[in-house]
Amino acid sequence: MPRDHVILECTEARAEGKSPSRYMTTRNKKLQQERVEKKKYNKFLKRHTLHREIKG
Repeated sequence: MPRDHVILECTEARAEGKSPSRYMTTRNKKLQQERVEKKKYNKFLKRHTLHREIKG
C-alpha cells in the first residue's frame, strides 16, 4: 500500500502559547519521501498557518 496516513500540526501555535490545530491527510510514500508541509486554517489563531507532519 503506497499511501501513508500522516498528521499535520501547526508550527506557530505553540510559540504563541495556544493549543495547536491538527489535520489528518495522506501522502504517497513512493513519490514523496520528505515530510509534508501545507498551509491550513488554525481555528485557535483564526488565520492560515504552516502545518508540518509529525511522527504518529
